Amino acid sequence: MEHRRLGRSGLMVSEITYGNWLTHGELAGREEALACIRAALDAGITTFDTADVYAQGVAEEVLAEGLRGVRRSSLVITSKVCLPTGDGPNDKGLSRKHVMESCEASLRRLDTDYLDVYQAHRFDESTPLDETLIAFDDLVRQGKVLYLGVSEWTAPQIEAASTMAGELGLRSRIVSNQPQYNMLWRVIEPEVLPLCMRQGVGQLAFQPLAQGVLTGKYRPGQAWPEGSRAASGGRAPRFINRVLGEKVLLAVEELRPVAEASGLSLAQLAIAWVLSRPGVASVVMGATRPEQIRENVTAAGKPLDEGALSRIDEVLGGLVDRDPTKTAQMMAVKPDWAGSAA
Repeated sequence: MEHRRLGRSGLMVSEITYGNWLTHGELAGREEALACIRAALDAGITTFDTADVYAQGVAEEVLAEGLRGVRRSSLVITSKVCLPTGDGPNDKGLSRKHVMESCEASLRRLDTDYLDVYQAHRFDESTPLDETLIAFDDLVRQGKVLYLGVSEWTAPQIEAASTMAGELGLRSRIVSNQPQYNMLWRVIEPEVLPLCMRQGVGQLAFQPLAQGVLTGKYRPGQAWPEGSRAASGGRAPRFINRVLGEKVLLAVEELRPVAEASGLSLAQLAIAWVLSRPGVASVVMGATRPEQIRENVTAAGKPLDEGALSRIDEVLGGLVDRDPTKTAQMMAVKPDWAGSAA
């Protein structure tokens, strides 16, 4: 497993990050989740991503159980705060109260003294930005958090936070951004990526497989495979159905020869594509079975040549979404966010 520097910070993260959104406590049972964590460790993954809202805290507890006994300094553990974790008026957002209390709760569930990276899960327009930044900075000063990050913030929001941190004289800066990013969903490319590269903010890209659509397991005109996210109950189908469609599935079929020529499976091709993009430090990958991890981690360290990259763009064509306003539409704190986003 190769490692990359997270932005301009000194922190090294594994090219593949193990994430447990929609898996631990939801799509996978405890034993399956623990087996996946062990497979991730065996594959050389050192970076693990979770959030307080995943399965309402259960995901953090399962991750702690899976990592128990592993030397803490050998791991990079990231968590997030903002989305609703309860019904109370202060159980969501980025107020000082919620940030400080949520951090303490995450540390307790993860059974650790500190988080390597603590990320603002979304932007909170209802809380003054300086209040949020000072709260995060205080966590860094207290040694409970080492680095700060954001997830699905727009370029103007990231820039405003960077400017204000300087004006306030804060010692901590944003070093990571966790966006949705894959061959079909490229909304960060016009604005977010260029800004982050200028400011030294590294990308921890999630959903590289577009909820499994880019793996090729969903075939045109065929029923969804048994046990797949699209065929499962719960919330998973609501997300995957946003990208499932006949045109997309036909295009994915056209990518099979590209993957084969590169010596990769379709899933490995999708992960290798994200890792080939400028500014990407790591790809956040979930799994419900250990074999998924063992297969997909082999995409790390396998750069795609220009021919493969050009062919991918040619095949996907007008199916690619680069509209930066799509990120902005995901920003404001909403009641229906509870547990709904990575």
